[in-house]
Amino acid sequence: MSTNQPTNKNEEEVDLGSLFIIIGRGFSKLFNFIGNIFKGIFHAFISILIFIKENIVKIGIAAVVGFSIGAFFQVKSQDKYESEMLVQPNFKSASQLYNNINYYNDLVKQKDTSGIQNTFKLSKPEAASLKKFTIEPIVNENDIINSYNDFILDVDTTTVKSYTFDEFKASFTNLDYKIHRIKVIAEKNNVFSKLDEVIISSVINNKYFKRVKELTNENLNRTDSIYRQNLAQLDSLRKVYMQVMVEEAKKQSTGTSIDLGGQKRTTKELELFDSNRRINSDLEEIVTDKSEKYEVINVISNFQPIGSEIKGVTKNKAFQLALLGALGMIFILLLLRVNSYLNNYKK
Repeated sequence: MSTNQPTNKNEEEVDLGSLFIIIGRGFSKLFNFIGNIFKGIFHAFISILIFIKENIVKIGIAAVVGFSIGAFFQVKSQDKYESEMLVQPNFKSASQLYNNINYYNDLVKQKDTSGIQNTFKLSKPEAASLKKFTIEPIVNENDIINSYNDFILDVDTTTVKSYTFDEFKASFTNLDYKIHRIKVIAEKNNVFSKLDEVIISSVINNKYFKRVKELTNENLNRTDSIYRQNLAQLDSLRKVYMQVMVEEAKKQSTGTSIDLGGQKRTTKELELFDSNRRINSDLEEIVTDKSEKYEVINVISNFQPIGSEIKGVTKNKAFQLALLGALGMIFILLLLRVNSYLNNYKK
């Protein structure tokens, strides 16, 4: 017995020692791996600095040349102005709106001044001053969440289980967002107020959307009227119910009786209040729908009558071409280095 105990202790010490050695090696490899990553980053940073130092003159010359060319074009070019309009399309009319904006932008790209004149009823100088039309959604995560909630309420439980929120989000497109921004760039700052009415009319005068709007508003008005009638009926029923309770209370006050229906009356009274609350909640939703869907396109904000001048370093042609020249020179120098490396690699 005495000889076995020291042997077991020695074996346990050997096992623990081996375990600590393995753990130590694991930590050592981990720290070496992290250290190599930082060494690689540092080496890459130093290599970039060395490359820039060796070629700073060439890169600087390219930037100066680009800046000079950009400054020349900047002086020669006219000032540009921009203005924005925010809209909320209804009845799936966003697709038509996007198509129209892209059509207007194509007219500008093709320099079809007469087409722009006829479309917006502008003079020739005003039509020629238009330089760009763009449209984009105001990205809001709540739009996706609200749309998914509406989707859940409209479909059955089985469909919901087979169609997750991530799948719904992946299928959500720019057209599905609630609010969209239309931006116009022009060389005249007072042409924007003549554009918004034409842009909106091009969609709302569509016969299909006009018909959908009329039918939707008819249904909302009819539902609103029915709910208000239900509220009036509930108020009348509650008054009658209260009168009955008062009469029963008077009868009970004249003698002793056991009220076996008290709990039932309380339940009915709660049901009346709950029905009233639900109808009022539905009415609020209908009023909101009526306010939002009264028009095919709700204009949240029109174009500003006087556009704001496009300024800023990043929008300056001198800065843009200087940066482009420097990046172009860096790209050429890197290509030369790669070519030299490939030639040496063959040898």
